Amino acid sequence: MAEPITITIDRVGRVVIPKEIREEAGIEPGMPLTISCREGRIEIEPRRRPVRIEKRGRLQVAVSAEGGEPLTRSTVRAAQRKVRD
Repeated sequence: MAEPITITIDRVGRVVIPKEIREEAGIEPGMPLTISCREGRIEIEPRRRPVRIEKRGRLQVAVSAEGGEPLTRSTVRAAQRKVRD
């Protein structure tokens, strides 16, 4: 886990998640996040999209189970690891 980093919230409530933390958490641009407040702590988590594996010819392809936008690289990588295990 990355060491804690102090950041500052701007006047409209935005924070920038440092690159090191985004990479460790697998957060990519455009990825939906879930944010909650529990016992005074703010928790931000990547919202993983459900994936199903389809056979297309001789290939296995990861596709979104919800439809909509294309899958992110991290979602596809997670599906690849699941298929290989």
